[in-house]
Amino acid sequence: MQNPPAEPLGSAFSFDDLRRYPDVEAANLFASDAADRLILDTAAPALAASAPGETIVIGDHYGALALGAAAVHGVRRLRVHQDALAGERALANNASGLGLAGAYVSLDLGAELLEGARIVLLHLPRSLDALDEIAEAIARFAAADVAIYAGGMAKHLTIAMNDVLGRHFDEVRAGLARQKARVLTVSSVGRVTSAHSTWPRREFHSDLDLWVCAHGAAFAGTKIDIGTRLLLEVLAQARPDAASAIDLGCGTGVIAAALAKARPGIAVLATDQSAGAVASARATMTANGLADRVTVVRDDALSARPDASAELILLNPPFHIGAAVHAGAALKLFEDAARVLEPGGELWTVWNSHLAYKAALSRLVGPTRQVARNAKFTVTASTRR
Repeated sequence: MQNPPAEPLGSAFSFDDLRRYPDVEAANLFASDAADRLILDTAAPALAASAPGETIVIGDHYGALALGAAAVHGVRRLRVHQDALAGERALANNASGLGLAGAYVSLDLGAELLEGARIVLLHLPRSLDALDEIAEAIARFAAADVAIYAGGMAKHLTIAMNDVLGRHFDEVRAGLARQKARVLTVSSVGRVTSAHSTWPRREFHSDLDLWVCAHGAAFAGTKIDIGTRLLLEVLAQARPDAASAIDLGCGTGVIAAALAKARPGIAVLATDQSAGAVASARATMTANGLADRVTVVRDDALSARPDASAELILLNPPFHIGAAVHAGAALKLFEDAARVLEPGGELWTVWNSHLAYKAALSRLVGPTRQVARNAKFTVTASTRR
């Protein structure tokens, strides 16, 4: 018997009222897109027939999917997973403003999130590895008749996404495009399940004597990008007397692990806002016998760290926000590093040379010198005034 339609929750809802805060906000950066609207519209009949607690939202950027499902479709007891902590906090802020703070709960990707799930609203990640880990988790833990409504902007979708979903589910159907967005509807018929997760993956880098572990959402996977390698080449020069250091935006934890291995007496904090990165870095520390010497935390920049408390910060900043190439993410990290560094403390940064960050680092942190440079990347050291 079909459940009676649920009454919409909260106050009047508009996608245009959603904010990105505390993530970077700018005129050309938006809190929702046409894919959010199309996912909700495509899933509307299923949402109307769903029972409380059966709907899961994954990859919601700033709350458009979860809050749209609650406010427009009356969905109760949503479970939500967002990789980015800034997105998780933006959802909380938006929910509070709409009177929907109790409409959902945020959870890690795993059994608690997915057990009993019959509907999954998924904003497709651009990373195929991230999509593979998500699809594997849904196949392992969701209800046998789960339906997935996976959408994104058409320019970011590839046929390889169909192939990844097809490894875990038997039926993947592409819907019609609307406003340059498209939704894939995925069914559980004939799905292939695994008793154990295949994530994280790991790889040994003999030149560094280092294991690198990676969940699907982690940048560069088990590889070590060339910017990080350049920073590692000069790492011994970075405040050799420092008793503690922070790997800001740690990713898989390569820099933190290399520093801890090279300096047995140093206390290292590795921090990232990505849940996948934090899980990866923790696995990397365990694989290298460093779990008792490197603390890994999930944080939005350094929001949990006190002012003027750090001797040394190491940073390989992102040069994009989602799909948009934008300096705002790096500038936010520079500003927070400046706040947390003690006077005389140093920020060592590796960046794509064409971005010319030296002026911004000098303005936000302090005197900045070039330490190393290759064809693509520059390493600088900035001293806190």
